[in-house]
Amino acid sequence: MRKYLVIGNPIDHSLSPRLHNYWFKENNINAVYEKKQIKENDIEGIISEMRDGKIDGINVTVPFKKSVIPFLDRLDGVAQNTQSVNTLCKVKEEVWGYNTDVGGFNSSLTSIDIDYMNKNIFILGSGGVTSSIIHNFSFSANKIYITNRTKEKAQQLKERDLTGKVEVIDWGQKPKLCNFVINTTSVGLSKDEKLDLDFKDYENNKDVLFYDIIYNPEETNFLKEAKLRGNKTMNGKMMFLHQAQIAFQIWTGVAVKIDDEVIKLLD
Repeated sequence: MRKYLVIGNPIDHSLSPRLHNYWFKENNINAVYEKKQIKENDIEGIISEMRDGKIDGINVTVPFKKSVIPFLDRLDGVAQNTQSVNTLCKVKEEVWGYNTDVGGFNSSLTSIDIDYMNKNIFILGSGGVTSSIIHNFSFSANKIYITNRTKEKAQQLKERDLTGKVEVIDWGQKPKLCNFVINTTSVGLSKDEKLDLDFKDYENNKDVLFYDIIYNPEETNFLKEAKLRGNKTMNGKMMFLHQAQIAFQIWTGVAVKIDDEVIKLLD
């Protein structure tokens, strides 16, 4: 039986096992997918287990999408550009790292027919997935603003930008009104958590999309407040599904569908 994992910390919120085990069963693949909470110093050992054939594939989530990279043998082009890895696959005797977040995020917007050409983007946070969001918008957006409590981390993302569209602002400061406001932080995984930012100037603006990459819980306080203001909202469910779809094909070669039955798995 093949073995797959999602690793992160925290990890209880992850619905990856529910999704991938469903796809394994539907496609008669003899495999199991589990979740495992790890610490930073566990990474090298887990990747060694992959190299030894004890694990066939791994998904990587918060906060290890960058810290796994030194232990990998090769990165795909998107992972190299973003320096963010969320999927590991055994290729012969090597462990390769892939980024399926960019494709997943792009497909999530396509699924609701969102036009982001020449728009202004405001990104909250600078964690492992943030570089993937920037990569997605880098050539199509007009301007990309990033804010993070630790400004140096946001500055590092700006330094990797080749388009000149990224601007770093202080936490609590706001740029001019943007078309998309995207939360890439983990604030909201716990139901009581709130971002200490004021968005009153977005009141009754139905054209702005507030997007939270968190999909469990389904509606974070960030999205609840946006809905009360009259903004459009979207959680990370479709991004999660589409990035998983790409990862599944990397591992198995099987192109699975995202239909109503699959979407209901996350409810």
